[in-house]
Amino acid sequence: MSDTSAVVVGFDGSEHSVRALDWALRVARSLEAPLTVAHVRSDALQLGSARIASLGGTPEIPDTVVDALAAQVGPRAEGLDVRYASLDGSVVDALTGAARGARLLVVGSRGRGGFASLLLGSTSRALASSAPCPVVVVPHEARAASLESGAAAGRVLLGLHIDETADEVVEFAFEAARRRGVALEVVTAYPVPPSPALLIGAPAPALQVPPPLPDETPELVDTTIRRQEERLRPFAERHPGVEVVQAVTPADAAGRLVEDSGDAGLVVVGRHRRHRVETLLVGSVAHAVLHHAACPVAVVPPAQRPGKS
Repeated sequence: MSDTSAVVVGFDGSEHSVRALDWALRVARSLEAPLTVAHVRSDALQLGSARIASLGGTPEIPDTVVDALAAQVGPRAEGLDVRYASLDGSVVDALTGAARGARLLVVGSRGRGGFASLLLGSTSRALASSAPCPVVVVPHEARAASLESGAAAGRVLLGLHIDETADEVVEFAFEAARRRGVALEVVTAYPVPPSPALLIGAPAPALQVPPPLPDETPELVDTTIRRQEERLRPFAERHPGVEVVQAVTPADAAGRLVEDSGDAGLVVVGRHRRHRVETLLVGSVAHAVLHHAACPVAVVPPAQRPGKS
């Protein structure tokens, strides 16, 4: 995607969307990219149509929305190319359409109207699985540091499945860490063989305590770290200024990412293609991180395959 592609932010005037707007303004400025502030009209009857206007608004846009946008964007948007999009239709359809050709789509964790179910239900899942560009969800309780650049922003976390995570996801994480000037922590889960106590037909343990890790765990850890390093090497060579911190965890990458998100600036996870079907899915790790991470979460799709619309 070209550097001139816009950052799109969904805005409905709620406190949650204001936080998303703040994040989008900072990112657009760091990327030197135009910013499109998109408002979905909840009373619209037509799907997919959009009227683009300058920040000053048009007679078709409610004055309260224009005033809110001017108050929030105007003082902080100096030097940015900011446009306003009034969209008709459902939030998912409208924002998915607005994100075509965009560099990034940014949304808040909750909001009025169609944004009300973000992070709670179908709206967030649909945007995360259908938007044609990376989607960043900014949680309401995100730390102030996560909206800043530089060392105070906190490191970038990448959830990496060595065999499945697309190159575009890894590159996005490296670029985010490079722009912020922070470390990139890469979290990969290694498989833990089941304990005999958990096998079907095995007697229940006398004490309800976690079983010890199997003897082969050190070998699994070493193998996972080595494979992770091999997977990351081409990206590290392209981004020599990015400090990479390798982390492996038994079985549950989502839990580690959520736990570490408390002092991170951004979590990056990928979308996956369904086997034999040209659709994209948000996996269990991305789903858990979206619901529980304490900092903004970027869900990055793989590149569009040739011949697919």
